[in-house]
Formats: sequence, C-alpha cells, structure tokens
Amino acid sequence: MENFGAWGLIPPILTITLAFITKDVIIALFLGILSGSLIVAGGNIFVAILSLTDMLAGSLNDGWNIRIFLFCALLGGLVGMLSRTGSARAFGHWAADRLHTKKASLLMTWFCGIIIFIDDYFNSLAVGTVMRPITDKNKIPRAKLAYILDSTAAPVCILVPISSWVITVMSLIKGSEGFDQLNISEFTFFMKSVPFNVYAILTLIMVLTIIFTSRDFGAMKRSVEYAKETGKLYNDEYGPAPGEIKLDGDENSSKARPFDMLFPIIVLIVSAIVLFPLTTWILSVDGETILSVNQAMSVISLGEAFNNTDASMALFYAVVITLFLTYIFYIVRGLFSIKSASDSLIEGIKSMVPALIILTMAWTIGAIIKYSPEDGGLGLASYLSDVVVGGGFPIWLVPVIVFALSALISFATGTSWGTFAIMIPIVMPIIVGLSQAKGLDTTHMINGCLFSVSAVLGGAVFGDHASPISDTTILSSTGASCPHLEHVRTQLPYALTVASCSFIGYLVGGILGMSILVTWLASLISFIIAIIFLPKMLNSK
Repeated sequence: MENFGAWGLIPPILTITLAFITKDVIIALFLGILSGSLIVAGGNIFVAILSLTDMLAGSLNDGWNIRIFLFCALLGGLVGMLSRTGSARAFGHWAADRLHTKKASLLMTWFCGIIIFIDDYFNSLAVGTVMRPITDKNKIPRAKLAYILDSTAAPVCILVPISSWVITVMSLIKGSEGFDQLNISEFTFFMKSVPFNVYAILTLIMVLTIIFTSRDFGAMKRSVEYAKETGKLYNDEYGPAPGEIKLDGDENSSKARPFDMLFPIIVLIVSAIVLFPLTTWILSVDGETILSVNQAMSVISLGEAFNNTDASMALFYAVVITLFLTYIFYIVRGLFSIKSASDSLIEGIKSMVPALIILTMAWTIGAIIKYSPEDGGLGLASYLSDVVVGGGFPIWLVPVIVFALSALISFATGTSWGTFAIMIPIVMPIIVGLSQAKGLDTTHMINGCLFSVSAVLGGAVFGDHASPISDTTILSSTGASCPHLEHVRTQLPYALTVASCSFIGYLVGGILGMSILVTWLASLISFIIAIIFLPKMLNSK
C-alpha cells in the first residue's frame, strides 16, 4: 500500500481547524499528529501514542534536525545576552544625537529593523527600545513606530539566510517529498526563492513609500492627525499603552557603546559567510580522492561550495563561534558579570522553548504526511500528487491558491511556523508531480517549486505580520509602547494592501507562464495604483 488515500487528509485538516478554533498551534499540531498516528495504528490508541512518541524522538534523531534545534536555542541565548548588556540603549543614545527630523527617525527605525534580522522577537523589542525616545521627541505617533517594527520583523527574518526562520524553512523543504528530484541544495533553493517572496519584499517597499511620501490612509491617517491635534502620541481610547520594556538589566550596562550591539551581529554574519563554503570543503575530505581542505578548495569552486553546503552545520558552527566571542567580548568590556552572563544565556534559551516545540512538531507532522505506510506514515503527499495530477489541475493556479490559504491559516492562528509545517510538505510534491505529468524539465520544475513555496512563505508571513494574536504583532505594540488594538487597526489596511498586490502578482504571473518578472510587474503596478488612490478614497470618508 502506497498511501492511506483520503484518510491522510485528516491530520492537516484537523490541524488547520483546531488552529482556527483554539488559536493554539501547539495543541493543533499535537492532535494532528495523534490523529495520523491513530490512522496508521488502525485505531489502537496505545500503539498510536507509542508511535507518536517514537516519531517525536525520531525527528530529533536526525543530524540536520538536531543542529537546527540547537541553532535556534543558542540564537535565543545570544538574544538574551544582547538584552542584558545595555547596548540597545547605547545605540539609541548615539542615534538620538544625529536624528532631528521625522523622516530621518523613521528611516533609522527601518534600517535598524533590517540589520537586526537574527530574531523577530528581539527585533521588535530592541528596535522599539532604541527608537521610541527618538520618535517621541519628533512627535511621531506610536502606531507608526509599531507598524515599522512589525514590518521589519517577520518580513526581514524570512529573507535572510542567517535566522531561525529560514533555517526552519530549509529543514521543511529538505524533508519534503519530491525535493530530491530537483537536484539542488536546500540553501541554493532558498537563495533562489528570495526574489519570489513578493509579500515580504513589497512590505519593506511599502514602509519606505509611506516614509518618503507620507501618504498615510485609513486608521493610520487618523492616528497621525490625532497626534498633531492633541500632542498625544497614542490614543488612549484604544486602551492603555504597554509599559516600556527594559532590555538592559545589568548594573554595568551603563558602560555599553553603540558598537556593542553591532558586534555579535557582525560576527554571526561573517562566521556564516566563511563557514558556508568551508563546511563543504571540510566534508569533502574523504582521505582517498581528497586528502586536505586545501586540495578540496582547489577542486571545488567557491560557487559550488556555497551551493552544496550543509546549512545546518554552517549555521550551528557560526552561532557557537558567535556566542563564544560575544561572551568573551562582553566580559572583557565589563558589560556584565560571569553570573549575569550565564543567567541571560539561560533566559534567552528559555524564550525559544515555544518555537522549539512548534519546530519539533512541524518535523513530526511533516514526517507522518510524507512517509509511506511501511515507514509509519500516511503517504499523503503521494496521494495528493496523484489526485491533482490525475485531475488535470493547472499548475499556474497553485501559487495563488496556496498564498491565499497560507495567509488565512496564519492570520487565524497567529503563527507562520505552524503554517510552514502544514503547507510546505503538501505543496512540494504537488508541484513536482504536476511538472512531471506535463513533461516539464528540471529548470521549469524548480521554477514552479520556487513560485509555490515562496507563495506559502509570503502568505504565512502576512498572518504573522498582521494577525492580532501573533507574537510579533503583540511585541511590536509592546516595543513601541502603543495600545495593541491601535497598532492592529492602523497596520491592517497596509498589510492587506500589500497582500492584495501580491495576490494579483501571483495570479497574473501564474497565468502568463509562471514568470517572476510578470509577477513583480503586476504586483508593482497594483501597488502604485493602490498608493495613489487608497489615500484619496479612504481619507475622504
């Protein structure tokens, strides 16, 4: 038996339904996994529970997965250390002396959001802490600060290959059925997918457009006018503003300098860039044909080394090196004691526990969906591929459908990671199967996969960006000290505008040959029209 047929639809449908109802993606994923285990076990609850625990443990028994797990945990530890030093406050004071206009303050907020890409939680809180005194001084509404914080959190984390977000996506792509037929590494696939992620990139463009043109509309326009008329930077009719978050908790934090915040980020980037090809060269030393790293470097070009790298190893090594050097650097600088450094490291790792649980369950439900019945799975991927291919489903419709579905799931659940886990293992085999059925070559198959997976990523990021129950939406409100409801209501029209333009782009680009150029052209034309007419339409009411 190759699959359980339509029975295999129960786990993802149950997961999606429970996520909508409970708003708790961990519970939804767990019960989805349990339902799959029950089907495989023929309804025997005892066997199903044993199988479930074995699969959960097995997901961490893989070398790739455990390195990703540890990378995310240690990245949380690094964020914890950054939070303790006072470096964010020092950077904020440095910036305050140089920013004297509203536009300069908003641009600096956007820029800080771009460079602090290693974690969306730290992004929202650190940039908010740094920039809030500056934007307050320039009489910028807290809602606009919160919007920029939120728009440079998830949308940036999904575009940069040195983040817990992207390494999670790579692991899901790598484990999806059909990916091995693309003859491409997961790192190369991700790098090629970046231009296809219309929503994330267009969100960053939207922020710059609003900054330079001041064409605010909808609830944001009302918040801007309220600030001008009353002098208040937030509207207390939406409720009280969250208290200011203090990231700087150590008694020695007053010694911090602006470079102290940039140091670990620079080390992490440089380490990863060096280790991506170096890992390939090290692994190629087999003691027979290649005897040394120097010989490997002469045999394998730099481009090939980047393309064929083991991203999990490179990023895990990079974060370990960064933690080690940052720990020493902060101790030498006297920014914290050895005890407080250890405490901050532990607290940072603790903050990643919910994400690590979601990640582990994502791997597990992905395995149940992908594996054949002989391996303890449902074979859903092969079943869906057969049904879609046999039904003559047009491949050009897949990106726009999965974008809309991912956006809906993510908005309702408030999490993009859970959406990644549900959608990517389903979408990949469908595209590969449709491509093979239509006789497309590998290049066109890869292009279809890039389109569809990027549509999943963009739709999921929309939900994480705009949902009122999303962690980053809540933390952006907190980082900006803006009433949460005011942030949600002012940001949502902007996020929906970008999502609508992305939807049009995927639809038109799909119809006209799955062309990325056509997709972007359609998206940008829609975006320009929206920016011209929406302020006139909404602000006149």
